[in-house]
Amino acid sequence: MVTSVPRLVIAAPSSGSGKTTVATGLMAAFAERGLSVSPHKVGPDYIDPGYHALATGRAGRNLDAYLCGPELIAPLFAHGARGCDLAVVEGVMGLYDGAAGQGELASTAQVAKVLRAPVVLVVDASSQSRSVAALVHGFASWDPEVRVGGVILNKVGSDRHEEMLREALDASGVPVLGALRRAPQVDTPSRHLGLVPVAERRADAVDAVRAMAAQVRRGCDLDALSALARGAGELSGAAWDPAGAVASAPSASRAEDGPGNRASAGAGNPGNGRLRSPRIAVAGGAAFTFSYAEHAELLTAAGAEVVVFDPLRDEQLPDGTDGLVIGGGFPEMYAPELSANEPLRKAVAEAAVAGAPVAAECAGLLYLSRELDGRPMCGVLDATARMDERLTLGYRDAVAVSDSVLAVAGTRMRGHEFHRTVVEPGAGESPAWGVRAPRPRVEGFVRHGVHASYLHTHWASAPGVARRFVERCLTS
Repeated sequence: MVTSVPRLVIAAPSSGSGKTTVATGLMAAFAERGLSVSPHKVGPDYIDPGYHALATGRAGRNLDAYLCGPELIAPLFAHGARGCDLAVVEGVMGLYDGAAGQGELASTAQVAKVLRAPVVLVVDASSQSRSVAALVHGFASWDPEVRVGGVILNKVGSDRHEEMLREALDASGVPVLGALRRAPQVDTPSRHLGLVPVAERRADAVDAVRAMAAQVRRGCDLDALSALARGAGELSGAAWDPAGAVASAPSASRAEDGPGNRASAGAGNPGNGRLRSPRIAVAGGAAFTFSYAEHAELLTAAGAEVVVFDPLRDEQLPDGTDGLVIGGGFPEMYAPELSANEPLRKAVAEAAVAGAPVAAECAGLLYLSRELDGRPMCGVLDATARMDERLTLGYRDAVAVSDSVLAVAGTRMRGHEFHRTVVEPGAGESPAWGVRAPRPRVEGFVRHGVHASYLHTHWASAPGVARRFVERCLTS
């Protein structure tokens, strides 16, 4: 299979240069032209893809070479971009910044090279003029395998300022494809973990995306950007397929859970005589917005029926729930409302006590705790959670310490932590993961059918996790 979808990677010299504004504005502007635009984000971030989805009407998808491995970047891209007219990939941090101490791993530059995609460099020009040429020259020449195909100047102060910047860049050999003026109306509010998610400010987010599109239309040469995107190289190889990934993956189970037993006979192989599909309830709504699109796709491919519920609004779990997935988000911002929904808290606790498989990440961990900032939560875990001033952030190499509904002890996975909360104790009698860095420790909780941890993981890297979880939902 050959993928030839036109594509651009939107990068910058550093964070805060305006990548999200430009990338989201481009997505929306091209979509307004009637194009089917595939949105992607380099790295583990969940929030930017929400704005991308709003701009394009398609699921925002992450391309993270650390969590999934470089070998899955092109297949995951091809999966998301299938049938699209154009793809826009927003980078992470600075163009060449990646996983700490890992060289180019997980950098925007690495993803651009894997995708054979031209890079558009967004430069914050607010405090420079002629120096912009030296900056762009350095980024364009640093790695000859990275093709910097153009520059978009952001936060330009005036016509004269733009003229000086363009004159300086004339000799760089890198064309200026846009110049955007300072525009506070396109700013999106931030708080302790970055931008406020779309789900929490839907109407305002729609207005912000429209403003981004308008700014990009005014200041960028969309025809030149489209032509640059069409110059991306062809990608060979099959697109990632959730059904194929599940079918070929081991279930991460012990030998006794093999094909001859009920656990494997029911899931992961649609059409093989399964009597029913387990119903898996996935937390959503404003408090639980962090989820990779591939997780639900893998669960479905493994034979499950995925149903979304909102812990802020729904007082009961969906009828017939066999298992729960409670991902990341901002429960700390909604602790009063989550606590006030006592019927649902009780329903979640009863499901967990009854042995229903529960997979909880970060926000889910807080929600399952006894209390959050002094307010009662589900009480599934004998732990308390609270806000903290310190930011915990970074990639993690992890190994499963205990057998759980997700994996057997010894299973290795890569994950990401991103929170300003603390759970005490940090691990239960049966911890979820052992982590080597930044210091050796165990963390998380495995208890009966519950797996709860701060660690965010990407199941496309280990589809057997989804298969095992569905199997456990059938047998619980």
